[in-house]
Amino acid sequence: MKNAMTMAVAALALSASIPAFAEVVVVVNPKAAEASMSKDQVAQFFLGKSSSMTPIDQPEDAAIRGEFYKKVTDKDASQAKALWSKLVFTGKATMPAQVANSAAVKAAVAGNPKAIGYMEKSAVDSTVKVVFTAP
Repeated sequence: MKNAMTMAVAALALSASIPAFAEVVVVVNPKAAEASMSKDQVAQFFLGKSSSMTPIDQPEDAAIRGEFYKKVTDKDASQAKALWSKLVFTGKATMPAQVANSAAVKAAVAGNPKAIGYMEKSAVDSTVKVVFTAP
């Protein structure tokens, strides 16, 4: 009985220490032609492989940024930054615009038909269109 109680307390403590991440979605302007995108299509914009849309990034210390890059590009945020640094250094691209939070992503995407950003699903409203939901 004592072992069962100890196991239950340990399981509770473990579940409390695991952070709960919000669902991450990729958004574009409602006027954009894209109705949906694949993970690879989204990754192309955020890894500098396509310039047909303008990526909007979140701060380096934002938890959602790390989660987004891991789930969508299969890289951590520092690896993505290193790729961008190489592109910028060779003159092939400029770093994505960085905004303060999901509300700022929403405002930037709503104001630019070529912008693409990521945010928590709970922050989505009619000013942006969801084209991809990270698994």
